[in-house]
Amino acid sequence: MSSPEDDTTAGRASILVVDDLEASRYLTSSWLRRNGYRVTEAKTGREALTAVAEEELDLVLLDVNLPDMSGFEVCERVKGDPRTAAMPVIHISATAIEVEDRTTGLDRGADGYLVEPVDPGELVATVEAALRYYRARTHAERLALRLGRLTRATLAMNSARTFDDVLVAAAAGAATIFEGPASVVSASHRGLVRSATTGGPDEPPAVRADTPRALEQVTKTAGDGAPASSVFPAPDGLSTVALAFPNPSQLPVAITVASRAIRSEDDRNLLLQLGQATALACEAMRNFTEEHQLALTLQQSLLPRELPARPELEMAARYAPASDNVEIGGDFYEVSDLGGRLLIAVGDVVGHSIEAATVMGEVRHALRAYAVEGHGPVEILHRLDAVLRRYHPRSLTTLCLIAIDPASGAVEIANAGHIPPLLADATGARYVEIAGPLLGIGLPRPPATALTVEPGTLVLLVTDGLIERRGIVIDDGMESLRTAVVHDADLETLCDELLERFGEAAEDDIALLAFRRR
Repeated sequence: MSSPEDDTTAGRASILVVDDLEASRYLTSSWLRRNGYRVTEAKTGREALTAVAEEELDLVLLDVNLPDMSGFEVCERVKGDPRTAAMPVIHISATAIEVEDRTTGLDRGADGYLVEPVDPGELVATVEAALRYYRARTHAERLALRLGRLTRATLAMNSARTFDDVLVAAAAGAATIFEGPASVVSASHRGLVRSATTGGPDEPPAVRADTPRALEQVTKTAGDGAPASSVFPAPDGLSTVALAFPNPSQLPVAITVASRAIRSEDDRNLLLQLGQATALACEAMRNFTEEHQLALTLQQSLLPRELPARPELEMAARYAPASDNVEIGGDFYEVSDLGGRLLIAVGDVVGHSIEAATVMGEVRHALRAYAVEGHGPVEILHRLDAVLRRYHPRSLTTLCLIAIDPASGAVEIANAGHIPPLLADATGARYVEIAGPLLGIGLPRPPATALTVEPGTLVLLVTDGLIERRGIVIDDGMESLRTAVVHDADLETLCDELLERFGEAAEDDIALLAFRRR
């Protein structure tokens, strides 16, 4: 059925006249055609139902007495179909003039009841009144449907994890709202122009790289006098474009849909709202990506640039920030060469913030200073605990320290609330049973654990971001990690495989360091 905004004048409405008497059909149809209506005729109930199902109609004038079924039954079937339930049906009868007859027709779904002979003026006035109500109702229902789709598209854009995902959500939303092809063009945080295009609501949008000229041409088409956000016809005459600028310094977002879908001012406003929502989502994604890159750069700058090279010991380390967290984390690793020994550490300052990163930097540098002074692992933890309690009383930190003599394999291990080291050799993999309180709470510390790492033994230190997941007991994650480690694996390959296996759904930063005596 046509939409009410298509029918701003009566001459555009299409009416079905159903009457088994040819003379009555001719007379009624003639009056309607003279008033500008398009008229389709039917002489039986079955023909009427076929016409309603197959043609674009706006109203049915229906005789009560038909040769194959009553007009009441035809009306009930029309009103019982969700596709045509809103279409007005007006009964016309030459015999049923009692009040109860009219009541029956109205009770069974009719929107009006006329009795022949019908005055031409009354007929046209009744038709126009029914169409006005129909147009208003259809318009409201259609607008509500499209607003609901706009809301879902906006939610999808704001939930997107990448810039391309924002464009895909916008293109899919435009195709669904306006029920046809759609395309969306904008620029990423690096100024790279990307576009998403779809042929309709049932076709997944395709994303591709575009050229700055694509946006420049659209902006030029809008004209110098166009407002910051506007809707205007494309040069091809078949499309309508919404242009939205998140701010004057950014390239715009351009959304293009078929012009046949823009049939009213409400449609124009809806397209403009979608454009503005897309522009805001693109700007938010650009800002997020830029901040994430800055945070990642800062995090990497706080970590060792390279690991010390010792012929007796091979080492590999990785740091992976949480992909969906733009804030700076407190995970770190450190390897200090103390001449004959190495001090190896992996730690985690609780939280994601500038403060967490600041504390992490201070802990790492203080750790190196105390190691250079010659303190053992337990004394270093004592001193770091005092620093945190004095200067960062609200910050908690976990840390595992290993002092190793690469030549002899003698090690001392001290732990402060961290995941214990994992040792793997030809007999299997196991965690070192060692515990100790967090840094920053001032509790007594147990003595260091001494043991010997034999040649070929692999030692792995990780932060909890690698194995801790919401809804999963951390002991289960530790066990999965234990069974995944092979003692003779290439260390670089092992680190990559562990990140790929355990780090994909990580909600926290990850630091891991592996070493093995040659």
